[in-house]
Amino acid sequence: MIDWFAYVQIGVALSAGLLCMTLGLAGRAPNDLSMGAVALVEILLVAQLLVAVVAPAVGNTATGSVLEFYTYLVSAILLPVAAGFWALLERSRWSTVILGVAALAVAVMLYRMLQIWTVQTV
Repeated sequence: MIDWFAYVQIGVALSAGLLCMTLGLAGRAPNDLSMGAVALVEILLVAQLLVAVVAPAVGNTATGSVLEFYTYLVSAILLPVAAGFWALLERSRWSTVILGVAALAVAVMLYRMLQIWTVQTV
């Protein structure tokens, strides 16, 4: 896991979450802006998966539990997908709020993944 990339992902996930929460609480149904923000979070998570697979080969190994890290990563990848399907099936303001909650949850999960990768003692 690359520190600066993780912080960028956390910032994007927080921004997307706050945007979707604001739009949803303002009564807006899911639209290109809210779905696009969550799609960007998903794209960055897939990129993080690629980084996490390659990183140990170049000497950047996890200091914590690798199983726990990948469990968080796979769960984080599935969360925006599930919220996106929900938003497409039920086009209401609450679907936009769910997109925001999913993005905020991903931000918390990314922070925990960074902790597992960097600051655990073995």
